[in-house]
Amino acid sequence: MTMSIRPVRKVSLSQPTLEGAGVHLRRAFGFGRTEDFDPFLLLDDFRNDDPAAYRAGFPWHPHRGIETITYVLAGTVAHGDSLGNHGSLGAGDVQWMTAGSGIVHQEMPAGDAQGRMHGFQLWANLPAKHKMTTPRYQDMQAKDIPVVTDDDGTSVRIIIGEFWGKRGPVEGIAADPRYLDVYVPPGVKKTLKVDTRQQAFAYVFEGEGAFRDASDPQPVQTEFAGAPQAIPSMSANRSLILFGSGDEVVVRAGDQGVRFILVSGKPLQEPVAWQGPIVMNTQEELRQAFAELHAGTFIK
Repeated sequence: MTMSIRPVRKVSLSQPTLEGAGVHLRRAFGFGRTEDFDPFLLLDDFRNDDPAAYRAGFPWHPHRGIETITYVLAGTVAHGDSLGNHGSLGAGDVQWMTAGSGIVHQEMPAGDAQGRMHGFQLWANLPAKHKMTTPRYQDMQAKDIPVVTDDDGTSVRIIIGEFWGKRGPVEGIAADPRYLDVYVPPGVKKTLKVDTRQQAFAYVFEGEGAFRDASDPQPVQTEFAGAPQAIPSMSANRSLILFGSGDEVVVRAGDQGVRFILVSGKPLQEPVAWQGPIVMNTQEELRQAFAELHAGTFIK
């Protein structure tokens, strides 16, 4: 059986954005064409070394119809919600929150000893049949997330899904996604299998790497500032790579190696009605959600 390498469909840089009560972050994608990343809606890169840029945090706000996945690399994120849940995520920890029928929560970041607050938040859409499911959390500590290392020094943290015979700790997610934190050492070329039925993207956050096979001649749309340009041979820090279809992703690490998240999931192919932190299937469902929010009946 021949394997097909996924071509690169698009490369873009995450864009500076203000969110919450004034948190400076970089948005890799979100609030645009949802078809490109279905079942995922948004990816925020909240890495910052200046406490003044994140201290205000994300005070109380509602969610319905989605799942939020928070992955902390440095610093801590304290969280609390309308159901009485509260806790703190530290370096290497993951929280998978299923907002379902509705939750009001807050997330307050704090830096480490050097003032660094690094992490990502990914939003995954819920299919219509699960939009109004009971909210739940899955909090995973760093020690519970399996790491597999290959002979060439490539290492992969498996946050969700199965890879190289190991399975991540997050369970029962609607889009059957896979979320990996991948490090490939300097100069190493690595091929990573991806389910051909899933949409896939990578986001580079250390070093740089080439995500195209040398034999891949296809022109690629890029979204670096201004007019379309030829694809850069190397994708560096804060680059988002959207792949086409196939069952393998290939990467060749640059001189410093490359570290990236590789995320894939099964497209829902459902209509999306989206306003702020609430994502439903129809405008009528959106109107109802905001009416309930104002009437105090949002939490079920």
